[in-house]
Amino acid sequence: MKIWANTIVCNEENFIWFAIMSVVDYVDKVLVYDTGSTDHTLEIIKEIAKIKRDKIEFRELGPVDRDEFTRLRQKMLDESNCDWILILDGDEIWWEDSIKKVRAEIEKMGDSVDGIVVPMVVPVGDIYHIQEEKAGKYKILGRTGHLSLKVLNKKIPGLHADWPYGKEGFFDIDNRLVQERNNIIFLNAPYFHVTHLKRSNSKDKKGKFKYELGEPAPKKFKFPESLYKPTSRIINSPWRTISGLDLIKSKLITPIRKIKRKFFN
Repeated sequence: MKIWANTIVCNEENFIWFAIMSVVDYVDKVLVYDTGSTDHTLEIIKEIAKIKRDKIEFRELGPVDRDEFTRLRQKMLDESNCDWILILDGDEIWWEDSIKKVRAEIEKMGDSVDGIVVPMVVPVGDIYHIQEEKAGKYKILGRTGHLSLKVLNKKIPGLHADWPYGKEGFFDIDNRLVQERNNIIFLNAPYFHVTHLKRSNSKDKKGKFKYELGEPAPKKFKFPESLYKPTSRIINSPWRTISGLDLIKSKLITPIRKIKRKFFN
């Protein structure tokens, strides 16, 4: 079974190295499209391509709007010469055990499965603080929480991407969301989703930094392995802590967010 990762990026310099490096040795190819990065993202991906020559296919496509983004998702699907697709965003870092489990499940289940849903561990505030599970709002397979459909079988009839960026999804020939098909499974193979952290230092980055402070990670918490491994000199350290006004604002807002989740979710 061939597995390709599909990755669309724009200004992801703080974590894109760790995201790609966390999966590159466990997939057959990583197809990367850049949509107009102005920070060091391009340089970083080219550096990865030098190291993993046969694994990275990279294209610079320039800025896109919300609808064009979804068309790029479709273009990636069409160009991926494989059996399975791993959707890998620039803020998603996998544990080795998790990506190995995904690979093993695909090899075992083959075409009897259409997709794999996995949980996310979501830091908020900084890498050392983890958001409570109650904050996860995704509802898939009768579960609610930090969940995501990350792996797709390319043999799903009529598999295609639709809806604008921010709401985009994958659909079958009947325009039914893939996660609503019968042959979707849950696999306890979490990944580290840093979507709420500062993913770029560029002033042009419309980041998703969330003013909130999660619970401290346990003392023996094991972060994804790629975060510990040697990097290029151009890579920013991921081990930065929240401080200053960001910390003050996050401490003030966090109780409000928790009350809102408790009574209004």
